[in-house]
Amino acid sequence: MKYYVVDVFTTERFCGNPAGVCILDEWLPDERMQSIAFENNLAETAFLVKREGYYDLRWFTPEVEIDLCGHATLGSAYVLMNYLDTTIDKVDFHTKSGVLTVSKRDDLYAMDFPARPPIACSKADQLEEALGVPVIETHMARDLLVLLDSEKTVRELKPDFMKLMELKNVFGFIVTARGEDCDFVSRFFAPGAGIPEDPVTGSSHTTLIPFWSKRLGKKELFARQLSRRGGSLFCKDMGDRVEISGRAVTHLIGGILP
Repeated sequence: MKYYVVDVFTTERFCGNPAGVCILDEWLPDERMQSIAFENNLAETAFLVKREGYYDLRWFTPEVEIDLCGHATLGSAYVLMNYLDTTIDKVDFHTKSGVLTVSKRDDLYAMDFPARPPIACSKADQLEEALGVPVIETHMARDLLVLLDSEKTVRELKPDFMKLMELKNVFGFIVTARGEDCDFVSRFFAPGAGIPEDPVTGSSHTTLIPFWSKRLGKKELFARQLSRRGGSLFCKDMGDRVEISGRAVTHLIGGILP
């Protein structure tokens, strides 16, 4: 099996978010793909099967299959366009979240994703204790969006992951604030899915973009994710869809033995 590791939402190796990309002829049993993702120990491993005019795409964390992943989708498009079919500059992926299209524009890869606007909700009693900082607002989509007072607070955050895992019915925690040299910043935690902190998260921006677009009164935004590796995302609010663009760089090309 051909296997690639791509650092996404960056132009520098060892930055951004590393995505595993596995090229299959046909689907393997789910438990085998889950074992590969666990062995890879990356936030997500993508599995692709070529069809007539499109690719089927699935994503696995080390612990579970998920319904949407941004960086591994961009990484998959990057692999296809740079190594497997260099004649294409657009690809459709059929996924659990519908058809996702990625288009190449110079060195940017633009993903057309469904928007997941959040709805304001009450704060869980133990949330501030788990994060260790005051919380201004909370909003729920697939993930819980947590608004903090500043970029500095987001950057210096040291959450208690065990306490976060005690908060039920939340897949991931998006912590965000207004940016200093960008429109907004964020970090993403999903300890229950085997991802204590995701370096750069495309799927969280399906919620962040509509949230900040409304707050800031603008459709095009520039975002940074403030993990240790860090990453940059170019964002556009398109109503019920969002566009998330970024760059990528190859880290590894190899193969997985049967």
